[in-house]
Amino acid sequence: MPQAMLTPIAHIHSDFSQKFGIPRQSGLVEQLTAYVVFEEPFRNRDALRGIEGFSHLWLIWQFSEALTSEFRPTVRPPRLGGNRRVGVFASRAPYRPNGLGLSCVRLLGVEEGPEGPMLRVAGADLLDGTPIFDIKPYLPFTDCRPEATPGYTAETVEHKLHVVCEGQLLERIPEEKRDALLGVLACDPRPGYEDDPDVEYGLAFAEFDVGFRVLGDTLTVTRINLQN
Repeated sequence: MPQAMLTPIAHIHSDFSQKFGIPRQSGLVEQLTAYVVFEEPFRNRDALRGIEGFSHLWLIWQFSEALTSEFRPTVRPPRLGGNRRVGVFASRAPYRPNGLGLSCVRLLGVEEGPEGPMLRVAGADLLDGTPIFDIKPYLPFTDCRPEATPGYTAETVEHKLHVVCEGQLLERIPEEKRDALLGVLACDPRPGYEDDPDVEYGLAFAEFDVGFRVLGDTLTVTRINLQN
């Protein structure tokens, strides 16, 4: 097969230094903010002309931490319990032939930084440093299909946990990031097949190590410390 070369036009700067805890889809936690920082020669304000007229954007990116040369025709979505297989092209699993991801994010604005113009976005589900290959405007009159059917994901509608976090712990998080952290925790970062109330999980968020346990529908934060 002919080979296609893709060049990253930008990288994302987010609060996720590890994959664990990243929302499973974009838009689940609107309080999350991130920056799209362009690479040369794409640090050109003209390339963004007119973009602020759009409320949302599509980001086309790469699962850079899940690249594989092995073709896997089936995958096991965690939300199906981790033991039921579906076709890779009937999933959004990261282990796919070209490792490409697609996210819809809300555009908060264009800002100037030390590396030129940057896009400030909300609701991104990307690991810090993720390479971005393209950006396209989201068009509500064509990209939104109310008649679309959800397939097997109808069985795995995202549930929300009640998050309990003592005030003295939460105060360790910068105020502008607290709602985002609580939103991430409410989405239940655990694999869908794990439900042991005695297990303490660790989540890397921003510069912090966040520990928690889950009992039933309640998630209790056990620690918030600066990462070493």
